[in-house]
Amino acid sequence: MAMTGVLRPGHVALRVTDLDAGVKHYRDVIGLMETGRDAQGRVYFKAWDEHDHHSVVLREADSAGMDYMGFRVDCEETLERLAAAVEGSGLATDLQWIGAGEQLHTGRRFRFTVPTGHAMELFAHKDKVGNGMPDVNPDPWPDDLKGMQPTRFDHCLLYGDDLDGTVKLFTEVLGFQVAERVMAGDTMVSAFLTCSTKPHDIAFIRHPEKNRFHHCSFILGSWGDVLRAADIISKKDVSLDIGPTRHGITRGETIYFFDPSGNRNEVFSGGYIYYPDKPVITWTVEDLGRAIFYHDRKLNDAFLNVHT
Repeated sequence: MAMTGVLRPGHVALRVTDLDAGVKHYRDVIGLMETGRDAQGRVYFKAWDEHDHHSVVLREADSAGMDYMGFRVDCEETLERLAAAVEGSGLATDLQWIGAGEQLHTGRRFRFTVPTGHAMELFAHKDKVGNGMPDVNPDPWPDDLKGMQPTRFDHCLLYGDDLDGTVKLFTEVLGFQVAERVMAGDTMVSAFLTCSTKPHDIAFIRHPEKNRFHHCSFILGSWGDVLRAADIISKKDVSLDIGPTRHGITRGETIYFFDPSGNRNEVFSGGYIYYPDKPVITWTVEDLGRAIFYHDRKLNDAFLNVHT
């Protein structure tokens, strides 16, 4: 599979109501590395095996939630082409170019709002800071890692009303593919979209309100690492949502918890390798409990209805 066009999720910008508490959570509990602070008061983080300067941006605000999610594309020419395609599609609103340097160590970004109401960005440049190890004869991991030790920011799950329009934009304009979906008869309830070889790089659930944030997720190496994350959640007295358990959708092993402001986080491992010729996996709402939580096969009201 040639990795061209949109390469991967590049960053997520989150609002927290207490910046100091948020910094401690994402740094000491999840184990992200702080890489900078800017004049606007935003704090930047990366997971240890990411080479880009940052993948998570926190800012203090009156309410929790997501400001925007950004995707890295392969070059400036692709950025220009996809920006023109998004504009020409008629599916996005609030289109704007944001100049280089507005976000630390990041080139210009093209921002737009998708039909579910979420702000998305495309960018082609972010400074590389490395993963703490040399490119020649490296060790498996660097010393002095903290917390759950995820290797990267992986995906977001978002809630919004116009799921069909958003899926059309991501698939027909940005080149994503639907790896899995949940159907209620002929109506798509949720879509798991990939631009890579992962089961999903972003996912959406149909919901009457626009622009709702369900969770951001970070990848771990193994099921044992998910169990260790559960120990850290208990040890640090973090608010637990559900898990450890397994998803039917994506096959990932997972645990969900909340940051001090109420934003939901996930760490997970596993899942399958996706290639473009793989058939779309379809789940029906009648089996939604098993699709979401494969072990106990029951829906959790808080998981479905708590979002920021």
